[in-house]
Amino acid sequence: MVSFCLQISVPSEHREKEFAMEHGSATDSSSSTFSLMDEDHTLANSVRYTLNQDPRVIFCGYSIPHPSENKVNIRVQTTGDPAKDVLKDGFQNLMVMCQHVRSTFGKAVDDFRANESPERMKIDTP
Repeated sequence: MVSFCLQISVPSEHREKEFAMEHGSATDSSSSTFSLMDEDHTLANSVRYTLNQDPRVIFCGYSIPHPSENKVNIRVQTTGDPAKDVLKDGFQNLMVMCQHVRSTFGKAVDDFRANESPERMKIDTP
């Protein structure tokens, strides 16, 4: 068993995270398990979904070792590409998807506000 450390930089408005790669083989970089600290099902399931859309991925799954631990293990097996590169690409794709959802939602809110009268937007309070 070989342990590595993988640093992934994200935009400045987000905190920088460190992901530890565990159970990686020194000779086969196509299968690795990554540990994400201070994360839960929200990110893990999104990453799993994104990676399973990648044709280079044979298997991607995640587990939370114990409910009281804020730790997620993500297992990635690829067709031959280094698992850490595929994971990085998956995070980038997930960020692009989230940015698209955010901008689409923002545009829909702006359109709604522009087309609705202020009286209809008021919320009745008891």
